Amino acid sequence: MVGVWRWMLAVVGLMCVCLWGSTEAVGGAVSRPRPQRRPPKKPKVDPIDLAPPAQNIDIQRMAGRWYLLNTASKCSFLINHGTRVEPTVMTLTPNSDQTLSVSTKTRHNHQCWEILQVYNISPTPGKLTLKGSRPELNIDIVIGESDYDNYAIMFYQKRGKITMKLYGRSVDDLSEPMLGKFEQLAEKQNLGLAYLFPFPTYSHCGEVDQDHTINCVPTC
Repeated sequence: MVGVWRWMLAVVGLMCVCLWGSTEAVGGAVSRPRPQRRPPKKPKVDPIDLAPPAQNIDIQRMAGRWYLLNTASKCSFLINHGTRVEPTVMTLTPNSDQTLSVSTKTRHNHQCWEILQVYNISPTPGKLTLKGSRPELNIDIVIGESDYDNYAIMFYQKRGKITMKLYGRSVDDLSEPMLGKFEQLAEKQNLGLAYLFPFPTYSHCGEVDQDHTINCVPTC
């Protein structure tokens, strides 16, 4: 059961922000080059800083059900299994203590699962935080755009890696202008068409029993 929980947390849309690095092999040198003066380092800019939140976002109007329609990410799970993603639905419930309760339902091995989380609402409208077990594992979230009635574009960042998600109030609301806007914003994050992963728009989970509910409040 623990193994299934870990798998579910890895693949659920809100948590799919990948961590990876690169290494380079360096051969031996015959002579040591003369030291060169290093140019000053450019200030580090987090990818999510390139995604300002929607102005005057009304978190109360974000409440309710949202269907995951598309994801832009370099997440290794999506790259390797993007053709086998499962229908996913998120339900948001604002609370009186400046938090947002989040329910995410999806499938694993034909079984519906529900993951419960809580987002902390930032004083900056449109910015949220999903706290991890350690501060460096926090996920920063930005509501980039939403008209509340049809679509929402959200950004998730963990350790400098970013994932974008396109949600719709209905599975029938994926219009060409909406998808085009999502693709343009993804391109600004260097997430071209090769990193776009559409999600199924049918057979979403309904009620989930307690044995298949993962409670990540306050954290997992």
